[in-house]
Amino acid sequence: MKDLKISGLKLPFYAIALVLSIVSIYTNTLPSGMIGAFLVLMIFGELFNLVGNHTPIINTFFGGGAIVCIFGGAAIVYFKVAPESVIKNTSTFMKSGGFLDFYIAALITGSILGMNRKLLIKACLRYLPCILGAVFLSLLFVAIGGMLFGMNFKETTAYIGIPIMGGGMGAGAVPISKVFAPTLGVKTEVILAKLVPAVALGNALAIVSGGLLNRLGKSFPKLTGNGMLVRNTGDDFKVEKEEDNSQATVIDYGAGIIVATSFYTLGSLIALGMKMLGVNIHTYAWMIISVAIVKMLNLLPKEVVKPAEIWYSFVAKNFTSALMLGIGIAYTDLGQIISSFSFQYLILCALVVLGAIIGAGVVGHLVGFYFVESAITAGLCMANMGGTGDVAVLTASDRMELMPFAQISSRLGGAFIILLASFLVPIFFG
Repeated sequence: MKDLKISGLKLPFYAIALVLSIVSIYTNTLPSGMIGAFLVLMIFGELFNLVGNHTPIINTFFGGGAIVCIFGGAAIVYFKVAPESVIKNTSTFMKSGGFLDFYIAALITGSILGMNRKLLIKACLRYLPCILGAVFLSLLFVAIGGMLFGMNFKETTAYIGIPIMGGGMGAGAVPISKVFAPTLGVKTEVILAKLVPAVALGNALAIVSGGLLNRLGKSFPKLTGNGMLVRNTGDDFKVEKEEDNSQATVIDYGAGIIVATSFYTLGSLIALGMKMLGVNIHTYAWMIISVAIVKMLNLLPKEVVKPAEIWYSFVAKNFTSALMLGIGIAYTDLGQIISSFSFQYLILCALVVLGAIIGAGVVGHLVGFYFVESAITAGLCMANMGGTGDVAVLTASDRMELMPFAQISSRLGGAFIILLASFLVPIFFG
């Protein structure tokens, strides 16, 4: 325990900050604005994250710390554990304060710019069709399942299929809910409360399915490359590592902020211009398209790309737990989540994962990949919860060497789902 660190602080120092936070909260002396909100989100977010990552079953199947942060934050509001002033201040910081957009800007910009350019281009040519197959069949399955249960196929597709295939919470369900909100005329928190259960269940089912696909490969050896994606060993679809021994500097973090927020601003300008032309697509979608084009055309030098990647890593490492807790407090209605869960809901989530497996596996076979490896990477790694879900799925399937392709699914595939949501929602509900 003496070596335990929470948010970079050894336990005694973290405990002091924790006690200080609790005392200030319940004596109504917590500073308002960003200072108070940041303190609460960082301190309690890291605590909930630690609990979730060390709780059996939750850490294996349900996303670990991320889920505990979200549901813990929702429970704080639902059971009125914290004073209303603290909840209101935190919600303001998340929403009108812009913390959520600030985080997502860093995530999208850094993750795409940080990808191997050649791998990104190859992914678009051969791997992306596998992702498209997974998405198409998963959404088709959940739509049909919804109709069989007497439900609206548009709603089952939007509220169950799309969030499960969206790549987790921070880069998936959260931006998706913000894409939905203006078109549906519904508050973001109401939509997110519908998306969170689907993401959690989809993650659990994807991990279990990883183990089942591993068994399938052992029973039918022709379906698997035992960790190799491509059937033809002479194929040039290989992951090339870009060597970079440069050290991050303090200046890089500042440059990274500018690059990330500049791309967000560019996305906002394009969205505004297109809206004037009658095309209502969310800022995130235009931001993703802009970053991807810039990366594939190699328009930015390494001294600009590297800071964006460094800032993304910093934000993902230090702010994710805080963001997840903030999402729980500001955007997640626990009462609505409880009321929405049912046996039919579980079946619909399973249909999404099954569709992802079959769609990715079949298309993968057609383009020269092994069925099992394609189903795991382009299918299950779309249906899980981002990076932590990738690790869990690949561990369950005993194919950790497929991580580069899993990352393409989480990064590029998740971005594609946001784009898809931007186009489908106006068609479905416009």
